[in-house]
Amino acid sequence: MKKYQKLLLGLLFDALGFVSFLIPGIGEFSDVIWAPVSAWLMTKLYAGRTGKIAGVITFVEEALPGFDVIPTFTLMWLYTYVFKKEKPVVKT
Repeated sequence: MKKYQKLLLGLLFDALGFVSFLIPGIGEFSDVIWAPVSAWLMTKLYAGRTGKIAGVITFVEEALPGFDVIPTFTLMWLYTYVFKKEKPVVKT
């Protein structure tokens, strides 16, 4: 999957998480469903240990009331494609 496709999906998933925050009463119920789904989606978008850690963070962020405004998918994209420094390859 291309990096900008991941960004668009991440923006969509963050928007879905935020919508539940806007609906009083129903939002808390939808978070029970959305928290594990969003964690699973995060692990599918970003492989390896980093994706698993991000999945846990996403689950906790979505499960806790009031934290839905944090754009976890977008922050993960920024971490992966903007801020993360790749380790140089050492030739032997």
